[in-house]
Amino acid sequence: MAGKGLKEKAVTGIFWSFSDSMSTQLSQFIAGLILARILSPEEFGLVGMITVFVSISQSLSDGGFGDALIRKKDAGEADYSTAFYFNLVASVLIFALLWFTAPAVAGFYGRPELIDIERVLGITILINAFGIVQRTMLTKNVNFRMHMRVNLAASVISGVAAIVMALTGFGVWSLVWRSIIRSVISAVMLWYTNRWIPMAKFSRESFRSLFSFGSKLLLSNLIDAIYNNMFLLIIGKFYSASQLGFYTRADQFSRLVSKNLTGTVQRVSYPVLSQVQDEDERLKGGYRKVIMATMFVTFTLMLGMAACSESMIVTLIGKKWLPAVEFLQLLCLTAMLYPLHALNVNIFNIKGRTDIILRLEIVKKLLAVPVIVIGIYAGIMSLLVGMVLHSLVGYFINAWYSGRLIGYSLRSQLADIVPSFLVAVTVAVPVWAMKFIPGLPEPLLLLLQVALLLALTVLLAKKLRLQGYTEIRDIITQRVPLLGRFL
Repeated sequence: MAGKGLKEKAVTGIFWSFSDSMSTQLSQFIAGLILARILSPEEFGLVGMITVFVSISQSLSDGGFGDALIRKKDAGEADYSTAFYFNLVASVLIFALLWFTAPAVAGFYGRPELIDIERVLGITILINAFGIVQRTMLTKNVNFRMHMRVNLAASVISGVAAIVMALTGFGVWSLVWRSIIRSVISAVMLWYTNRWIPMAKFSRESFRSLFSFGSKLLLSNLIDAIYNNMFLLIIGKFYSASQLGFYTRADQFSRLVSKNLTGTVQRVSYPVLSQVQDEDERLKGGYRKVIMATMFVTFTLMLGMAACSESMIVTLIGKKWLPAVEFLQLLCLTAMLYPLHALNVNIFNIKGRTDIILRLEIVKKLLAVPVIVIGIYAGIMSLLVGMVLHSLVGYFINAWYSGRLIGYSLRSQLADIVPSFLVAVTVAVPVWAMKFIPGLPEPLLLLLQVALLLALTVLLAKKLRLQGYTEIRDIITQRVPLLGRFL
């Protein structure tokens, strides 16, 4: 971002990373919409119950070695091979743990059918381990064009297979096999396209080097994964599978924008900004551009989604999912803050301060204990409101500490992003108010709401000359000049 070489690499990386995320997630999202019309909320809820344990296990299998390899400027064959063998052994042990604990998990929820579901879904841990190093190498080289090809193919094929299975009566197993098929295709394509073969050597020196960085990141990621999936566990245990199904559908809608946009920017900014990790002024300048552009888009889309939530849910997946609307509105507020959390954590990784990440994760998750307790006794909506407040506190903590590392204070960061937030709020209000226009069919209402959202946002952003908007416009103009003319 700072300096022509870095900026060109970053713009190219962002373009292909965004194309990867949006094409992949859009294909998964469309498949999810079709599956939601075929299957019941309870069937989605059953998979959601097991997702808790699979997601936590996946974070363990990487061990933080992927991020350690990306940050290490002189990573060699010994490093990659050592990481590969470690990930493979770790995934076997974790799969065994999932296999033997499946009866206990099923007993916890009181659903015997979860035994087989957990054991089969656990296979994805083994399959994914074969592709972790290949993905890391593509990310380190900012080769997101190949990322897109692999992910899109895996998503489309697995989505089509799941829809066919759902139509032919496989029920919840169509969701399970969707995950298995996606993992298999992804791993095979990564090996075919990358053509990297590990050395027959495990280096203790490489392991110590990678583990010293990755171990703290592993623990912090594990704590974060447990927290993020704790809500699935609480809803599945103390409420019903149907309510968990409503929650997971709403969560998928919110993730389509926030998590994928964050992942796009994070995957590019981490390897690119790591190249100037010792030059604080260049790092700060690049980071400011990243956060202003990211938050302009995030505030606009997440508040816009909250405003359009009812028409969007009814139009895309039907009235039987209407209870998910309130979930989605609150999850949009939580997801809106996620990029701020993740991008500030990126600074700690770039600076090699995984010790700070671990300490802050412990503090933030201790602060979440009251949220969880209140959610158990006061209901799901109280739980979701608590998530929003906890996300806000977590952002302030991350931003204050990361700002000290690069001279970018919390006050300066707020001054950079608040204008975009105010514009997004101003636009979201009239968009939401359109729901009170009588006689409009839901699909037409959704179309009009989206058109108003985009038009008002561009109009106000140009009028106020928001820097975040300018950064986004420049990237689009450089890669798609015809579209840039309308901005």
